[in-house]
Amino acid sequence: MKITRVASTPVCLPIPPRSYASDDAGTKREWGRLSRLSPKRPGTILEYLVVRIETDQGAAGIGEAPVDIGFFGQTLEEVQAAIDDYLGPQIVGLDPFDREYAMHRIDYRGNSCAKSGIDLALHDLMGRALGVPVSDLIGGSHRTRVPVAIEIAGGAPADMAAACVAYMARGVRAFKPKIGGIPDQDADRLRAIRDAVGPDVSLRADANQGYSPKEAIRLCRLAERHDVGLELLEQPVAAWDLQGMAAVCRAVDTLIEADESCYSIHDAMQLIRHEAADVLNIKIAKAGGLYAAKKIAALAEAAGLKCVLGTAFGLGIGVAAKLHLAASTVAVTDTVEFTEIGLHGNLLAPPHDARLALPLEEDGCLPVPDGPGLGVELDEANCGKYRAAP
Repeated sequence: MKITRVASTPVCLPIPPRSYASDDAGTKREWGRLSRLSPKRPGTILEYLVVRIETDQGAAGIGEAPVDIGFFGQTLEEVQAAIDDYLGPQIVGLDPFDREYAMHRIDYRGNSCAKSGIDLALHDLMGRALGVPVSDLIGGSHRTRVPVAIEIAGGAPADMAAACVAYMARGVRAFKPKIGGIPDQDADRLRAIRDAVGPDVSLRADANQGYSPKEAIRLCRLAERHDVGLELLEQPVAAWDLQGMAAVCRAVDTLIEADESCYSIHDAMQLIRHEAADVLNIKIAKAGGLYAAKKIAALAEAAGLKCVLGTAFGLGIGVAAKLHLAASTVAVTDTVEFTEIGLHGNLLAPPHDARLALPLEEDGCLPVPDGPGLGVELDEANCGKYRAAP
């Protein structure tokens, strides 16, 4: 079997505006300066590339690459060019089962989103060709249902608490509010959320690099003093400041998670060497695919660290891939973040259009697809409605 074609299709989905004001909330890094809006994209949207890999024997696989200049620093145009014109052609003619060599052929610096889209399509293709789920290809499946966590946008304490309560009515039992502004005010936000959701709901927080090390320490100590049950604080300081991350880790009891500091296996190794995190946040698009994500999880396991699978948005293909990764990786514990299912509908064909969506069942979980490959199919007619201009 040989790969004959790698191609991407751009898709653009609108997302509703926030139901409450977010001024002076969330991370200070974005106050008044970082925006995802531009003259070319003046509305609130999320962009993706659907990746398809075809072979000479008729077997094919689909993947997706999220695009976000605000987080990944990559635009739709450059990711599509990378897939169609540079990375994809490198693996045409290869056997898709030569996964390690194929991913080595496209391991150019950066380009994590493009590489992840190709990686997911390769795994989907292999699973379909063998008639097995992707989880069987990457470690097996030690669970069939995965608890769901949702991110909560920054805002006034009462607004954030109300958003959590609204999600609870739809089955969600774990939240990650966005903070990273003024520590004392952020502590009030966490207290308001805990008071609203009760003691049994999982609560994490994401500072998105907003604090100085001393501010991060203060926030954690306030959370500890007020007993809000904060499971972890994600990326409290700048991604490059591993010394600052390590200082926060040493000073507080709250677990510290690295997100923006942890893209590649090399980033993970540096975090481990500097003792700069207790938890590593793995995102498939950030790592460059499932293959690299499993390597980061193995490093974490060797170092005695936990892993969290974070939100990187998705059309449904990425949601399925994240479920397979969670099911097959023992270093991934507790809830997995699926904020995307609360932002826009997926583009999956039945039955997974409903199964991998809100509302959740009583256990607050999503099921791991058990069909061949990623176990899901795209609704081609629905995709056509949201196809973006190339």
